[in-house]
Amino acid sequence: MKRIAAAITLKPAFAFSEKIPFYVKRLILFMALLLLFSAEILRVYFVMPFPGSQVNNTVSFAYWLDQSIVWIRILALFLLFFALISVFRNGRTWEKIFLSLIMGSYAIVFFIFNFRLQAENIFHQPVNKYFTVASNSAMEKSKLIIGVVIGGKAKAYPIQLIGYHHQVMDTIGKTPVMITYCTVCRSGRVYSPIVNGKLESFRLVGMDHFNAVFEDATTKSWWQQATGTAIAGPLKGYQLKEFPSTQLTWDAWLREYPESLVMKPDTIFMDNYFKLEDYDRGTMLSSLVRRDTESWEPKSWIVGVKNNFSSKAYDWNELVQKRIIQDSVDRLPILLTIENDSTSFHVYDRRVNDSVLSFQIAGNNDLLIDEKTNSTWNMDGVCIGGLLKGKKLLQVQSYNEFWHSWQTFHNNSKIYVGNYTVIK
Repeated sequence: MKRIAAAITLKPAFAFSEKIPFYVKRLILFMALLLLFSAEILRVYFVMPFPGSQVNNTVSFAYWLDQSIVWIRILALFLLFFALISVFRNGRTWEKIFLSLIMGSYAIVFFIFNFRLQAENIFHQPVNKYFTVASNSAMEKSKLIIGVVIGGKAKAYPIQLIGYHHQVMDTIGKTPVMITYCTVCRSGRVYSPIVNGKLESFRLVGMDHFNAVFEDATTKSWWQQATGTAIAGPLKGYQLKEFPSTQLTWDAWLREYPESLVMKPDTIFMDNYFKLEDYDRGTMLSSLVRRDTESWEPKSWIVGVKNNFSSKAYDWNELVQKRIIQDSVDRLPILLTIENDSTSFHVYDRRVNDSVLSFQIAGNNDLLIDEKTNSTWNMDGVCIGGLLKGKKLLQVQSYNEFWHSWQTFHNNSKIYVGNYTVIK
């Protein structure tokens, strides 16, 4: 009875298929297969670092593919159904075998591109999220962290950990925060996950121009990690609030915040963390994350500073060599300095008591002398001796980033070379 019912159900389909000319069936078959394979592959290709995938502005097309993939599959399989009826009823044996192999290949492509190569299946969120006080932390003092202070509460997030996770949801005091990091751009950002008054959750969907892209759970909009801006979807153009953050060694951070908590490794992902062991120093083998030691190459390190609608990039090599750079960004006088460890850098507002100070390094010590009052300042921006003792320089938000990333997402940025500012 079941076979009879199936035959009755399929009979109209067979009848319809018989009316379609032979060459049209083959064309439909070819187009359906092309649509099916290309949709599955391109949906992932455009948001992962495959050759050529991150060069052009394809994020809108990638977003459309991602949001439309279910309907594309239904349409392609619907067209395939009628074409396959003809082949398996009237086709030659080799045609049946060939099409069986093609459908098997699609099953493999479907599995690989949906369960292996998607970003969220490669980089996972921490399952066990723990923090400890500095006295209980076994982390090397030279490891880099992203430090955040909100409401007097300080927390440190090791780059080796958040570099794998890409984003970690947390709270500092009672304030929800989203700690993000993209290893391919060397960009650390801390955002508020409050969107339209609601605490939002995000997942990693891939990258655009080599920068991580997240999708919110409510509207399915896509967000750029480096800018905190929605670049596709219903909330396109919306901007996440950014919290001030600092990149330092764990040792330098503890000097100013000895009571800080620090994120501990999730033991489930120890192998993944280990792969990023050399990331801090820029000595990994992968061309995606390895540092260019020459200046102004795509993977060269820079210090980026923003003020109002202006931005400027400073060569890391020059900063290490001089140890101090004094400049201004959109009329904001700033001081860039780096500690003896050649890793912990600081950017400060040079204005104190309505005066713009000029500084010099005090010998080989991590101390600064301002030329106006001859007062002594430490690397935390605090005056520890002289007429201005007790004064503190205001920190200016800055980032250690790959040049290609800063140049892409601050396309009108100026660069500082020697004592000159130029457009690059």
